[in-house]
Amino acid sequence: MTTTTPYPPDPQAPHNDLPGRVMAREMAEQPAVLRRILSQGAPAIRQVAQEIAARSPRFVLLTARGTSDHAALYAKYLLEIRLGLPCGLTSMSTTTAYGARPDLTDVLVITVSQSGGSPDLVASTRAAREAGAITLAVTNNPDSPLAGVSEYHLDIMAGPERALPATKTYTASLLTLYLFVEGLRDGDGSAAKVLPDIAERLLARQDEVRTLAARYRFAERMVITSRGYGYPTAKEAALKLMETSYIPALAYSGADLLHGPLAMVDNVSPVIAVVTDGKGGEALRPVLDRLRGRGADLVVIGPRHQVEQASAGFVLPTEDVAEELQPILEILPLQLLAYEVTIARGQDPDAPRALAKVTETR
Repeated sequence: MTTTTPYPPDPQAPHNDLPGRVMAREMAEQPAVLRRILSQGAPAIRQVAQEIAARSPRFVLLTARGTSDHAALYAKYLLEIRLGLPCGLTSMSTTTAYGARPDLTDVLVITVSQSGGSPDLVASTRAAREAGAITLAVTNNPDSPLAGVSEYHLDIMAGPERALPATKTYTASLLTLYLFVEGLRDGDGSAAKVLPDIAERLLARQDEVRTLAARYRFAERMVITSRGYGYPTAKEAALKLMETSYIPALAYSGADLLHGPLAMVDNVSPVIAVVTDGKGGEALRPVLDRLRGRGADLVVIGPRHQVEQASAGFVLPTEDVAEELQPILEILPLQLLAYEVTIARGQDPDAPRALAKVTETR
């Protein structure tokens, strides 16, 4: 018999040591975290953005690991699409292992890290500042070593995150980065005000996700695909599934999926498509047609008309949500899916084997 943790769990309940209770609680906190950023954090984010905009950075480099790397990828889409600023994702080993010292004069270097404690992130950010970069740390810890070596810092205000799988710090990072980019372009970020209430409604639909989890609890592998703003969501969902349930989950851009990996798709292993309502979703349509043509077990996270054409799915209410904001909502049912699949497989998502909360890479 499978035991399911009440969601959100009652911290005063007598059985609050059930598997997954910490991850469940932190997923449930996300609407409150989003509200906190919008009401308390937005003015400071805007001030930092205006100061950096006044320095006219010539391009942007983004530095991160793991879940934060997916938040950085989201920022890359925002910066290139909304501002036209060329961006790159850095390879820290060029600095920390090989000792490279490129000229970063007037380059904005954004380092995203939940803990702000990984030595390679700190070392590469320090080296970037010494090389002339404008350095910005985005963390959940204003007192971290990373914040200390950076010229600017943004606090994502998620509160302590104790579960090993990052949930609320991911969505908090996305919203903080969105508001920062809006500040760079002198926008007010008001489009994000709809997010907390919608997030609350999505998280309340856990029974729908539990049904999907029962369908896929015995999956031997999963493929997750998207395009545009949804691609970071696909990568983060794959990571959540692998680190909690240990199911090999492969994330591909829809375009890359057609360049070879499509050959491994069959009618047994599920394919999860994150279909953003907008240009990214339109670009994904030929991929969805090919997947359906191969008889794939296709799960769609996205608009109703796309879910209705799939084997299964989860409908996202996207009518009043700008495309660039949808990733903050898209990941929520996928976090729940990773949680529910893990519980259904008799494992504890709070304690993935061989993982630590702060990963000290060098």
